[in-house]
Amino acid sequence: MNDNKGMVEGQVVVVTGAGGGIGRDIALAMAREGARVVVNDIGASLAGEGNDAGPAQAVVNEIKAFGGEAVANTDSVSEAPSAARIVQTAIDSFGRIDVVVNNAGILRDRFFHKMSLDEWDAVIKVHLYGAFYISRAAAPHFKEQASGNYIHMTSTSGLIGNFGQANYSAAKLGVAALSKSIALDMQKFNVRSNCIAPFAWSRMISSIPTDTPEEQARVNRIKQMTPAKIAPLVVCLASDQAGDANGQIFAVRNNEIFLISQPRPVRSVQRSEGWTPQSVASHALPALKASYFDLDRSADVFCWDPI
Repeated sequence: MNDNKGMVEGQVVVVTGAGGGIGRDIALAMAREGARVVVNDIGASLAGEGNDAGPAQAVVNEIKAFGGEAVANTDSVSEAPSAARIVQTAIDSFGRIDVVVNNAGILRDRFFHKMSLDEWDAVIKVHLYGAFYISRAAAPHFKEQASGNYIHMTSTSGLIGNFGQANYSAAKLGVAALSKSIALDMQKFNVRSNCIAPFAWSRMISSIPTDTPEEQARVNRIKQMTPAKIAPLVVCLASDQAGDANGQIFAVRNNEIFLISQPRPVRSVQRSEGWTPQSVASHALPALKASYFDLDRSADVFCWDPI
């Protein structure tokens, strides 16, 4: 550890899903900037199956090797009692909790008309319920100390759209709404909550189909975007230097950082006598049609090569 004071010096940070990919790089970056880190990962497969303490402990060992402080935790975010144990690990190990990074995730991609109840439930439980459970467990501590910081991973699959990911997209758009609600409810306690939609090659998106040359080219573009590119924004958002950022949605794409828009009215139409189904068809919809949104996927909106 260098002698210069880190941007998050002394803060206690929980990073879920930190055994690999984006979470690992966030945990390492937090520790390098002076945070004490709870590295949470159940060590499951991409589909959420199995359990292995190895990945979380390996990241802890990396952090300790450069003089940082970290502990491993292998509890699941997808159930309230185990999620509470993740937060309790921070309290037991370091005496407090300052930052929650909701990064844990699984995928069960399937076209909607084929999606099973289990595939829906499993993804919603980890992404949306998991973000709620961890955030809720930390909330009383944040309220009591009148400070705290949530950083949630959302996705352009939810913010914009994607094929074969109704479960993941619904969960990730839900996470964005959860973050905004936390920001509104807890602002008076000096607690902030923001989202990041990360673009990075990790096993979370290694299941993208590559059946056509276009899909292969898209995957090759994504492979240029390493998980380490996400971490600087996460560390900064966790610090006091980002005190003005609350209830925002950011995206990181290689060396680009975006602020993502949030839904607002774009066009309106009014009739003083009110509407009938017929006048909606003849007047309202034609008037609004010029502002309809295309059925875009994430790749249609972010269509240029990573910079």
